[in-house]
Amino acid sequence: MMEILDRRLHAFRPDLADETLKGSVEAANFVRGEPARIAAPVAQLRPGPDLARGIDTELLFGETVRVFDRAGGFAWVQADQDRYVGYLPETMLGTPEEPTHRIAVQRTFLYPGPELRKPPTATLSMGSRITVVGDVETRGTRYFVLSTGGAVIARHCLPVAETMGDDYVAVAEKFIETPYLWGGRSGFGLDCSALVQLSLMMVGKSAPRDSDMQVSIGSAITREELRRGDLVFWKGHVGIMENEQTLLHANGHTVSVAREGFEEAVKRIGWLYEQPTGYRRLG
Repeated sequence: MMEILDRRLHAFRPDLADETLKGSVEAANFVRGEPARIAAPVAQLRPGPDLARGIDTELLFGETVRVFDRAGGFAWVQADQDRYVGYLPETMLGTPEEPTHRIAVQRTFLYPGPELRKPPTATLSMGSRITVVGDVETRGTRYFVLSTGGAVIARHCLPVAETMGDDYVAVAEKFIETPYLWGGRSGFGLDCSALVQLSLMMVGKSAPRDSDMQVSIGSAITREELRRGDLVFWKGHVGIMENEQTLLHANGHTVSVAREGFEEAVKRIGWLYEQPTGYRRLG
């Protein structure tokens, strides 16, 4: 009997599957997948090739994927960052290139050239990967010129090998009042588990995408041990302890990333999601 694999993390359909899954799934054909990168500011990943379907997650500009199929204007891909599988419009894909920097502020504008007085052509989220080919100073402001065209404010970027420090909670705090978006994973809108994943990514740590996957990271602790940086899980929800008394989380109650007293949050959430299911401390 074959193991039942999570379709969010493994690319397989009756007609086609990732070649690494040979022997684990049944499919008419197996393919390696071709590399590509995200060429849109944000690409929404869906469980099927239909824009009316709900969003599972989002991929950021410059992140890379493997493309297993292209049909009907959609591509079936798997993200290299967290292995998530889904469908996105084929027009959102571009040729892979080696990134040199990442956006390190919540959001920044992409200008047609090194001039902030010109109308921007796009807005990029924290975590977006860019390839810098030059820099220009205009009236004292330094810009990075990108291989894809346009320019961004240089001080809004970090080299890909650098991080935003080692305190991921400080990164999460930068998203306060960002709108809540189911499946969102960017500075334009995110959900509870994306707040955890994106904040950790910016300090050089990895985490799975969804809260039911994140329950296995770190080590279990008790409620009495909670401190800054610990995670609190409910069924279908996760929050970050900002300190011993305050929870930081993207939530549907405020429809934003918000601070909330931990005990108050437990009482409020309890009527719908019951009590917390676990507490974890990251290594």
